[in-house]
Amino acid sequence: MQKVIITAAISGAEVTKEHNPNVPYTVEEIVREAKSAYDAGASIIHLHVRKDDGTPTQDINRFKECIEAIKVECPDAIVQPSTGGAVGMSNEERIQPVNLSPEMATLDCGTCNFGGDEIFVNTENTIKEFGKKMIELNVKPEIEVFDKGMVDMAIRLNKKGFINDNMHFNFVMGVNGGISATYRDLMFMRESIPQNATFTVSGIGRAQFDMVALSVLLGGHIRVGFEDNVYMKKGVPASSNGELVKKAANIVRELGREVATPKEAREILGLEVNVLSTQEA
Repeated sequence: MQKVIITAAISGAEVTKEHNPNVPYTVEEIVREAKSAYDAGASIIHLHVRKDDGTPTQDINRFKECIEAIKVECPDAIVQPSTGGAVGMSNEERIQPVNLSPEMATLDCGTCNFGGDEIFVNTENTIKEFGKKMIELNVKPEIEVFDKGMVDMAIRLNKKGFINDNMHFNFVMGVNGGISATYRDLMFMRESIPQNATFTVSGIGRAQFDMVALSVLLGGHIRVGFEDNVYMKKGVPASSNGELVKKAANIVRELGREVATPKEAREILGLEVNVLSTQEA
């Protein structure tokens, strides 16, 4: 069985220091959290960026600054910018970090409720636009799916040439308005993707470590981090993303699998090394 790739979603767009004071906003805090996760075994840093006051932004210059700073401390980490941004952002805002030609970026494949009146909008044309851009710049998409219909959308757009083969999915389990974080539903999602696809599982909130264990047992990869969960266990805030990654890595080893290095993660995902251009900003 393949080694397990650990992704650390270190900040997100919705979680704040009110939820956990260690949630990073500034470039220095982002680097601190990325390094803590990398040192604990994360090969992929899933990256949202903020202004210093915590406001989510998709500004290309902020991404460039953060990515370059992370690479100083974590030179072989795979830095995966989000194109989801925050609810209400335009396509033009959201796509900006892809123009830095990272190795990977996220590609959300459907619209879903995000609680209350918030709707995370991804029309078919948006997905096509983002997918085409990623193909042009040789950026591998991590296909974010919150429900089964989004898997079907990705497969259909793959057949139409908007998403390349050897797809890599991230099953986001337990979001209000998305698929629930249960064994039954994870099996349903796993059995719905192509044979040559790989998958990561992101459990939201208290489901995080249950989903870690289930994905490991089912041959998948895992994501943890403050974007999805800020607690080590009920009532105990995590001191860092690294603490969450360390717990996940221990689960991987206890269940008889090994944690992938960044080099091994690239081999599993079929990544070609893209050099971040210092000319684009």
